[in-house]
Amino acid sequence: MDQNREKKRAILRYAGYIAGTLGVGGLSALLSRGGMETFAHLKKPAFAPPGWVFPAAWTLLYILMAISAAMIAGEGTKESRDALFTYWAQLFVNFWWSIFFFAWGLRLTAFFWLLLLLALAAAMAIRFGIIRSVAGKMNIPYLLWLIFAGVLNISVYILNNLLLSST
Repeated sequence: MDQNREKKRAILRYAGYIAGTLGVGGLSALLSRGGMETFAHLKKPAFAPPGWVFPAAWTLLYILMAISAAMIAGEGTKESRDALFTYWAQLFVNFWWSIFFFAWGLRLTAFFWLLLLLALAAAMAIRFGIIRSVAGKMNIPYLLWLIFAGVLNISVYILNNLLLSST
């Protein structure tokens, strides 16, 4: 009976982290969707992926980071609680990035915000990895995507601001 209860608690923990993380991402996307039409008309670098890639990639990344956070939450130690604080901090910063970039069109601000996000996500992955190696490794795709997003972010800014003002 005790094992059954633990199993149910673990399932609820994983489901809660996945739903909560996807909810944060979904709300951010919802609040940013007005800027998507503007973004569609901006100059983009040749390496920019088609628009459908972003929601697919973010969904997968949110699920991976949520599973890793649920793993850490299951540890129930002071170290795991501290690591989860980093998780929630980076998720908060993540939430605001698309609002800065898409909804408000603050592309340079978004770039520097993304650098903060990358630092927090790296700290989270390291802290998770110290507690459970697999939980840290599950965030490597997220870190790589953030680096790619940063290069794309600054490229869009340069193509649409700096290059336009010099012509």
